[in-house]
Formats: sequence, structure tokens, C-alpha cells
Amino acid sequence: MQDVAHWLTQHHSDGINLSIRELLYYQSKTSLLDLSPRKTIQAKLAGTYLAKTKGRGMEFDEARHYQPGDDIRAIDWRVTARTGKTHTKLYREEKERPIFILTDLSASMHFGTRFLFKSVQAAHLTALIAWSARKRGDRIGGLLYNQDQHLEYKPLTRQKAVLSLLSGLMQLHQPNQQRPQQLSFSDACARLRRLARPGSLIFLISDFSQLNDTARQHLHRLGQHCELMAYPISDPFEHSLPSVKVPQLVSVTDGNEQRTLLLGEKQTAKQYQQRHQQQTEAMVHLLKQCRCQVLPVSSAMPLEQQLANRR
Repeated sequence: MQDVAHWLTQHHSDGINLSIRELLYYQSKTSLLDLSPRKTIQAKLAGTYLAKTKGRGMEFDEARHYQPGDDIRAIDWRVTARTGKTHTKLYREEKERPIFILTDLSASMHFGTRFLFKSVQAAHLTALIAWSARKRGDRIGGLLYNQDQHLEYKPLTRQKAVLSLLSGLMQLHQPNQQRPQQLSFSDACARLRRLARPGSLIFLISDFSQLNDTARQHLHRLGQHCELMAYPISDPFEHSLPSVKVPQLVSVTDGNEQRTLLLGEKQTAKQYQQRHQQQTEAMVHLLKQCRCQVLPVSSAMPLEQQLANRR
């Protein structure tokens, strides 16, 4: 507990609410993420990444025999003189890759038992991705939502884009718990399909508790033209019940409904763990069907520690 308290104090956090200082902290931690493209870039705009397609660009790729229709300005006269046959220079096209971040701040994310709320960890990860993209010169866009409102950010390259995104996190992190659920994960995915352009790198940050068939269809369409990275955020309590020496009943609530759990009873603990494992496996299976790379994140450990362990 002392280590947890020290970390929270050092990072200006209480684990439940958000402060701008804890989000600015990740500006110095951009080396934890590698945002290099893993798929062929399909964007039509020029940019800073070398696509696998060949065309008119700045990076020389190869010389080949001249073909009818080739631009005569691209003739490689040295190779032509050496071989006696006309050759044309080919270049790698430089294309742009916008980055979109979808961050779930809905009611189910406002939960945590050991270190941080899942929503706070999601905000930390969003900040790290945004600062990393800013450092590389990528355009950064986002879609933030809770149960009753959402904010959209069109891709921009300036530092102002990151600060606007962080401001949005602060604004939406305190949802009105009294209002009924109006927005869902599938609604957010539908909006994301309208915002994201082919060739984008999309980060999905959520607990995916609302991942249904409608959301899967939207993600499947996105995965056909974009690179998807899914970060399921979870708390240890969701994986297994705490162990206690003497069986006892405890009450748990999500703010609206209240239920009772029996701790210390082996059969109950086993059924609880098996049910969650099945749900997790089904969630991961659906995400992978949509061509998502799935990278689980726990709310019970510092984000930088988890990412450093994966390097």
C-alpha cells in the first residue's frame, strides 16, 4: 500500500479522478510505445511514412526497364548507359497515417479495487499514445465518450491537438451517473467508421463489456482498411474473487444495481473465474476476427511498468 500511495502522490493522482498533471507526465514516456506501421499504408495524402506501393516519392526503391507510359523525367541515365537499355527509377511513395484514439469512459470503466480506476488507466494510455504520435509527427484524432455524451477530434499535427484531447478526457471523465445509458460502444464504433480514413492507425481503449454483434460489424469494416490496436482494460477483481480465510457475504454495486457475493466459498470462486475467463476468451476472439491486435492492460499496475515488461 505504501508503494501505491507513493506512486499516486508522485504522479499527482488519487486513482479515481483525473488531473492534467498526471496526463502531462506521459509526454516524457513516449519511448514506451512503438507506433511504426505494421500494415500497408492506404492513405492518399503525402506524409512521412514509406508505403509498399511504388510511385513518385523521395525515397529511391529500384531501377527497372522502361515501359510505355513511364515518365521520361525518371529515366536512370547511368544505368541506361551501362546496360545499353533504357531504365526508369522507381521511388517509394510517402503517405500519411492519421492516428485515431477511441476511449471509453462509460460507467463500467469507473471501477477499480487496487490501484486505479479503469477509466483513469484508459486516460493514461490515451495520453501516452497522443504524446507518442505527436513526437513522430503523426496527425492525431480521437473519439471520447461516456454514457451520455461524446467528443470528436479531427486529426491534427499540432501540440494543440494533444492538449485538446487531454482536455476532453478531463471533461468526460465525470459522467452524470443519474442519467440512463444513452451511448454505447457500438454507437462509438459507428461514429468512428465515419471519422477514420483508410490507412489510419486506430487505438481502441475500453473494457469491451459492451462488445456486441453490431460493434463487431463496425470493427470488421474498419479492420479491412485500417490497422486496429485493442487495449482491453480490466481490474483483478473481474478475473477472480478475493481470497478470504472465513466465508463472508459482501455487497457490490455499479452505482445503479447492488448485488451480493459470497467470498471464501471455493465453488463460487471457481464458477466466477470460469465465467469471466469464458467472457474474456469470447471478447478476444471477436476482436481478432476484426483483425485487431489485442494487448490487455491491468488497472492494478502502473502503465509504464506493464509496457516496459513487453519490450
